[in-house]
This record gives sequence, C-alpha cells and structure tokens, in this order.
Amino acid sequence: MLIIVACQFIAPKVGVASPLILLVVGLAIGFLPQVGAIEVEPHLILEIVLPPLLFSAAVRMPTMDFRREMHAVAMLAIPLVFLSAFAVGFVINWLVPAISLPWGVALGAVLSPTDAVAVSIAKRSGVSHRIITVLEGEGLFNDATSLVLLSAAMSAGLAADEHALNPGLLIGKVAIALGIAAGIGWVVGEVGVRLRALIKDPSADTVFSFTMPFIASVPAEHLGGSGLVAAVVAGLVVSSRRAAVISAANRRFSQQNWQTMTLVLESGIFLTMGLQAFGIVEETAAFSGGLAFAAFLAVILGALIMVMRAIFIAIMLAWLDHRRTHRQRRYEAEVARIERFEKRMHKASEVDADMLQARDLSPEHWENALNHYRRRLKRRARRNAMRGSDLDYFANEPLGPREGSVIVWAGMRGAITLAAAQTISTHAPMRALLLTIALFIAAGALVIQGLTLPGLIRLVKPKMATGDISEEERAKLLKVMGSALVDTALAQAIHEVDGQTLLSAGVSRTLSRIGHAVSVEDEAASARIARTADRILTDILQDGTPPDAASASEVDDDGHGTVDLSEEEVERSFTRDQIRELALEAIHAQRDALLQARDEGIFSSAALEGALARLDNEEILLVSSRGVDN
Repeated sequence: MLIIVACQFIAPKVGVASPLILLVVGLAIGFLPQVGAIEVEPHLILEIVLPPLLFSAAVRMPTMDFRREMHAVAMLAIPLVFLSAFAVGFVINWLVPAISLPWGVALGAVLSPTDAVAVSIAKRSGVSHRIITVLEGEGLFNDATSLVLLSAAMSAGLAADEHALNPGLLIGKVAIALGIAAGIGWVVGEVGVRLRALIKDPSADTVFSFTMPFIASVPAEHLGGSGLVAAVVAGLVVSSRRAAVISAANRRFSQQNWQTMTLVLESGIFLTMGLQAFGIVEETAAFSGGLAFAAFLAVILGALIMVMRAIFIAIMLAWLDHRRTHRQRRYEAEVARIERFEKRMHKASEVDADMLQARDLSPEHWENALNHYRRRLKRRARRNAMRGSDLDYFANEPLGPREGSVIVWAGMRGAITLAAAQTISTHAPMRALLLTIALFIAAGALVIQGLTLPGLIRLVKPKMATGDISEEERAKLLKVMGSALVDTALAQAIHEVDGQTLLSAGVSRTLSRIGHAVSVEDEAASARIARTADRILTDILQDGTPPDAASASEVDDDGHGTVDLSEEEVERSFTRDQIRELALEAIHAQRDALLQARDEGIFSSAALEGALARLDNEEILLVSSRGVDN
C-alpha cells in the first residue's frame, strides 16, 4: 500500500504515469537477489481482480457515448482480435515449427486484446473523450473474444487437431459467450439497481455494489459465458439507471469508495506484473537461445500486431466516415419527410364535418386517428432528433487520421495479457517461451507506448478534451431544466416567500432563483427572467462558492425581488420541511428531464455530468439539513 501511495505521489512530479512507475518498481523488487521467484495464480486476477475493475470502468462510462461508439467498439473487440490472433499464430508457427498453429493462435489470442486498465495511461494525456470511449469500450469487450479463442485454441492444441480452429465455429462460440454474458449482466444490473434503491444506508449500499460484479461474473462463467463481459454489462446498466433510481448520497458515497478500491486494484495489478517477471524470465533462460530469442520473437510479433492494428483502424475509420455521410443523408431525407407529414397532419386537422359524414366517420373517430398519427409523428421526430444529435457529436469530435494514430498507439497490452498467458496449458510446447514473449510484449508496450504517447500526441495534434460548455449548449440546458420546474409546486411556493427564509430552510440560492424565474408569467419581464436564468445556469454548471444567505434576498438587476414576508407569515404558509420537500421534488423533476435529454443525445456527456453533479449536491444538502432539524 505504501508503494502505491509513493508512486501516486511521485508520478505527477516526474511526469510519468503511475502504472509505469509501479511496473518498474515491481521489476526492480522482483530481480533483487533476496527475492525469490513470485508466481500469482492467474485465476486470481481473471476472476477476482478484473471483474470489479471492469465493472467500475463500465459504471463510469457515459452510456450515451458508448451507444454512439458501439460499431467501432464491436469492430475492434471481435474481428481485430481474430485477425491478430491468427496472424500471430501463422508467423510464430513459421518461425518456430515446434509450436503448432493451434498453440500459436493461443498465444495470438493472449496478445491481441488491449487492456482496459492500461487505458488509464491514455486518459491522463488529455485526448478527446471520444478516443477514450473507443479505447475503453474495446478493452472492456475484447477480453471475451480473446478468452474464448484461447480456450478453443488450447483444446485444438491438446487434441492435435488444427481443424478445430474453424472460424465459423469460433465465431459461434464467441456469440454464445457474449449472449449468455449479456443476458446475465443485464438481469444482475437491473435487479441490483432496484435493490440498491431500497437501501438507505450509504455504507450498506456500497458493500452491495462491491458484490455486483461477482454476482454477474460467477454464474456467467458456470453457464459457458464470459464472466468479464457479464460484469461489464451489469456496470453499463448501473451507469444508465443509477441517477434515476439510487439516492444522490448513496451514489456519491459509493463513487468515492469505488475510486479508492479501483486505485488499489489497478496499482496492484501493475506492481504484481513486475514482480512476476523474474520467475518467467528465469525459466526461459534455460532454453536454447534463451532470452535473446524470446526478445527477438517479441519484437517481431509486437510489430506485427501494431501494423495490423494500424491497417485495421485505418479501414475502420474510412468505413465510419462513409457511414456518417450515409446517416447524414438519411437524416436530411427524414427531416423532409417529417415536414411533409406535419403539413398533411395540419390539413387533416381542418377537415370539416361534411367530409367526415361523407366518409362515414364521426368526429371522435377522426380525432382518435389524428392523435394516433400525432404520437407516431412525435416518436419519429424524436428518433430523428437523436440521429441529428449523434451527427453533431461525430462532427464536433471527429475520428480522423490524427485521432486514429492515437487510438493505434494507445492500445496497450497489460496485466490481462500476462494473466491470460499463464492459463496456457502446461502441456503446451515451449510454454516458458510463450509466457516470456507475452511478458516482453505486455511490459514493452506499457513502457514504450506509455512513455512515448504524450510525444505522439504533441506531434500529431489530435482533438483534445475540453471542459468548456458552449453558450448554445448552456442555453439549451437551461431551457430543459427550467421547463421541468414549471409544473412543480416549488415554482409557486418560492415565488411567495423571500430568499432569506428559503435559505434558512436549507433551499439554496440556485433553487430560489429558479423558482422565482419560472413562476413569473408577465411577458414584459422576459428580459429580466433571461438575465436571472443566466445566473441560474452559472450556479448549476460551475462549482462556485455559495454566497452568504443575505445575497439571496437581494433584488435582481431591475429592482425586482421576491415577496417580503415575515417569518411568522411564512411559517403559517409553509413549514421548513414542506419547503425542503418541494425543493426535492423540483430536483427530481430536473434530474428526470436531464436523463430524458441524455437518452435523446441532446447534450454532451460533460455538460450532463456537471449539471447532474450540481443537482446531487443540492439534494445532499437538503437531505442533510432535514436530518439536522429532526
């Protein structure tokens, strides 16, 4: 633990990612004369450590962005793994005939997938959120493909039957493994979220959340699916549903504890990877050619994997660009069809009674038919609006050659590669050589690619992440949140009391302003409401220091203030608990509106996360103040 803390402290000072420092520290400790060979049971990493890490990564991933990148993730997670594994198998079988094709493919299955944990190195580089989403999504799902392919290759190797590597059969096995895992993961995620909604104690909720990845992964493995993918799917379900179901206090407490556990597990993986190196290298040194030959093969195979990755990603990006252009044409054509449909609906609404009578239709039947088509039109317009939002996202965060080069270089092998390699059967020919190649490629990728990635980013200048929110997006966000409050009781309640009393009841300046703004119906006051709304949005989207209580009761820009009631008059109208309950109702209404906007893809994930986090802060403050009063 102290080593982890020390590496986290040193990393920003030396400008090197902490996983790389931990790997080097592990190597240094492992090669000390006083330290013997260290071997960690691979199933401990694959079945105990990785499920919670992948679950945590899936929970943190915005489901809206993952949906948008599903095609890219699927291409990287399945076909690229197959192509890379068979290419490695053919090459090593050609270079080392003693290693048959099935065992070569087994090594290729180990080397092909990228490591979702290693993506943390790319995250710190500041590249665009879309690049990170693609890399994380690839790392979350390619493990299933590689492990199924590894199992099939080992079976073929033990049976000495190369025909067992039939691509059709392998694809079928991968599909079955993914299907079983997806089904179990979805059930665990849905049931788990509903159960967590019933748990009021944050500590108990967090403990239950720690068990969810194992509740998903263990049954999936026993039923022939991928336990890792089951944990990932459960995490994605939690990511999508938690804001609407789980209380803000429980989510915040759980998030903080998961961050701590993730740090420990991630750091432990890289440290353990370095510690195991000596035992693997020592065993290989006994063979003819020894480490030099293993290093030669590692360079050849590592270069082959990267070249294939570069070619595949170049083709994938060209296909994605073609697909985006096709979707743009479909979107524009659908917009035109919806406009024609709306015109026809408008004409249909003006049909007179004589025409209805001539067609033997009653006005009620006609109105019911119109309502049915209005609902269809609304659903159709909503789907097309989502398509338009996706196209805007692709335009704002492009994946061109610059971004593609980062995706190629940031796809590192890591601890999963070494852990999977150690599951290769002891009956495999030259097993120690296979393990050493896996170690050299995984460690070399982390060190070489991890250290050179910042330089590559400075060289190619891809789209970088930005935390800024455009004024247009701010205005749209304000409109959605303000509209959600119009029908709440808080809008009227706050308009009748002064800000000082609301603050004493635990209602923040943000909610006071919102309630006062949306409850004004005088059109002449629209300019004043707009200025007030701008201040509201600033409060919601930025983490500013709250002003003192007196500032909430000050007049606004044009001398308009809230109704100045005495404390006794306010207490006769609303108790402090009532005001807090009204405020909580307003927060829930705003959160529901934001989640619906998320599902429709209206806002960027950064804007939504900022607004939702601000609402969580409001809810936690209100609930905690209620507890103090009681």
